[in-house]
Amino acid sequence: MSGRKRSLIVMAMLSRASLSLAFNHVSSSLVGNNRHLNLSNLHGKNQQHNKQAAITILPASVQSDDMMSQASSSSQVPLSLQNRPSRVLSMDEIQPIFNFKSKSSGKDKVLNATGILHLAVIVSTMPFWMAAMKITEWLGNTIEGFDNNRAKFDYTGKVWCRAYLSMTDSYPILEGDVDRLKVGPSGEMSEGACLFVANHASFLDIAVLCTVLDPVFKFIAKDSLKKFPGVGTQLVGGEHVLIDRTNKRSQLKTFKQAITYLKDGIPIMAFPEGARSPDGRLMEFKGGIFSMAVKAKVPIVPLSIANTHAVMPNMGFLPVQSGQKGELRVYVHDPIDVEGKSEEEISREVREALLRELPADQHPLDDEFGLNNVEEKEMVQV
Repeated sequence: MSGRKRSLIVMAMLSRASLSLAFNHVSSSLVGNNRHLNLSNLHGKNQQHNKQAAITILPASVQSDDMMSQASSSSQVPLSLQNRPSRVLSMDEIQPIFNFKSKSSGKDKVLNATGILHLAVIVSTMPFWMAAMKITEWLGNTIEGFDNNRAKFDYTGKVWCRAYLSMTDSYPILEGDVDRLKVGPSGEMSEGACLFVANHASFLDIAVLCTVLDPVFKFIAKDSLKKFPGVGTQLVGGEHVLIDRTNKRSQLKTFKQAITYLKDGIPIMAFPEGARSPDGRLMEFKGGIFSMAVKAKVPIVPLSIANTHAVMPNMGFLPVQSGQKGELRVYVHDPIDVEGKSEEEISREVREALLRELPADQHPLDDEFGLNNVEEKEMVQV
């Protein structure tokens, strides 16, 4: 498909999204039924395909003896996630065209043919995303009650992420308790609010999560992301929870804002590691994040994101291979009840859940779960 056709497709999707948002609001007002959008139809076919393609995954070999005994009694699988070869490419396989040093981080970065394709798609489609955000923001500021939670504003970003990943052959596979991600007539989660938590192995995780999460939700993100075009505009305009890690007041404000969202029925999405893993392996969790779920009395739903570190590794300026080749995958775990549990207990349960559905090269090397020293550190951020 030519770049011109791709641009036209995305422009049409975003324009239709903005117009349909306004139409739906007006129509709902006339009949006295104010509804949010249900996003599931946008990628329902993908979810249906993913359900058919899904295979049963055995628990990780590094789990506890009790978990291993449970695994031995389960049905045998010819090829488990742990037995699959790593999808990480060597530098020879990446075949970089450009090598340079990042001005912001000072780290060496590479850009290959796949990255150039991604760059072309981003440059040609982002103007339509930015325009859609502007239109939706104007409608929200002009029409009272049009977009109280900025759900419609965030919807434009979800459309763009889905278009971007589809156009670059990187749409993720979605498995597990996918019904939990469905939304009700009001646009909220049918199962009620929760705290989503996921491993953080790549900058690509943000686009992947926006693609698979239908419900209205808010990221907990570091405020330095505001400078990124597109992503920064979405975080600020969508009223996501932004935190300055150097400011204790900001952390307290963030904590209160996140709890308010949860109590109002809006899920929060956070990365308990507090930063992107440099090699894709699950890192130690930072303290504070799980106490939000305890105070708001909501469950925690872990999301295992597999192989984004292989598709867009730390040294990649942009992805170095397609998501299909890299086997991008998101697994939705059963909710974890937090009532009556300490933060250490919750942390262990979340970590064990995440590791069960991560490939071997995303498991930590030093100890089984990295829970020997759960410290009270600053609030988690993207």
